[in-house]
Amino acid sequence: MTLVLASGSAIRLALLSGAGLSVTAAPAAIDEAAIKAAAQAEGGDVAETALLLAEMKARRVARTRPETLVIGADQILVRDREWFDKPEDLAAAAAQLRRLAGGWHELVSAVVCWRGGTVLWRHVARPRLRMRPLSEAVIAAYLAAEGARVLSSVGAYRLEGPGIQLFDAIEGDYFSVLGLPLLPLLGFLRQHLRRDWLDGNTDETGFTRAIG
Repeated sequence: MTLVLASGSAIRLALLSGAGLSVTAAPAAIDEAAIKAAAQAEGGDVAETALLLAEMKARRVARTRPETLVIGADQILVRDREWFDKPEDLAAAAAQLRRLAGGWHELVSAVVCWRGGTVLWRHVARPRLRMRPLSEAVIAAYLAAEGARVLSSVGAYRLEGPGIQLFDAIEGDYFSVLGLPLLPLLGFLRQHLRRDWLDGNTDETGFTRAIG
């Protein structure tokens, strides 16, 4: 069985594929900015909003795949009760890094599994990161090195690349920082599929066989 990731995130797809899962990506078209804005205006909870977005993505993709297990995910960055979106351009990315520098922020990472018109499982992780104070020269150098790649990140940085040098402390799961609570998700999939990738019967589990 092939799983479907309702996301265009290259890093989420890489994490799932790297864990041995047979998975395809099918980005879901929803108006995330409008949903977040409405939730904030109503005083909504950030974790519930992230879960709602993840569920909406999974539900949208599952319309044409009713029997497929679809994984939806979303991540919202929060600092001092302010919610952040992915920057629109490098100027916005620089402004966002200035706002995050010198303090802690939280990455609220939600994942939902959906099949047959039902939410099978949902989970939220909330890792915290402390970005060190950054000079204008450091911000400029970082954005010059990374370029438009940072525009795909809600934090305007890529922790899996040179962006790690922007930080001096991280609390929480690394995979959740990257946008997917991978370990809890894998635990659910093992339980739901009632098979373990390591038992040697990978053809029935939806996992690809490791080499070596």
